[in-house]
Amino acid sequence: MKNKAVDSLLKKHEQLNHLEGVKVVSHTQRDKDEWVLHTLMIDGYDVAFTFKRPKKYKSLKDQFVSLTYYKEEKMLAGFSIEVMQVVRVKRF
Repeated sequence: MKNKAVDSLLKKHEQLNHLEGVKVVSHTQRDKDEWVLHTLMIDGYDVAFTFKRPKKYKSLKDQFVSLTYYKEEKMLAGFSIEVMQVVRVKRF
């Protein structure tokens, strides 16, 4: 179930999307400058969900989460790749 905060965000930002109760099958974390870049792969989805935080998280692998994100296109090695830029992660 979405909560009031998520509903409010989705109303304010038309391009924002939300997934509820999805399983994380892979979670990688790598340092870049003063940030830690996180990449999640979600069961049933073929795109990466990415976000950055100042610190490392406990691994989210095999956890169920809700994600609020924007779709984004990135160029990598000359190819356009769809990536989901996460703005909110909530573990169940």
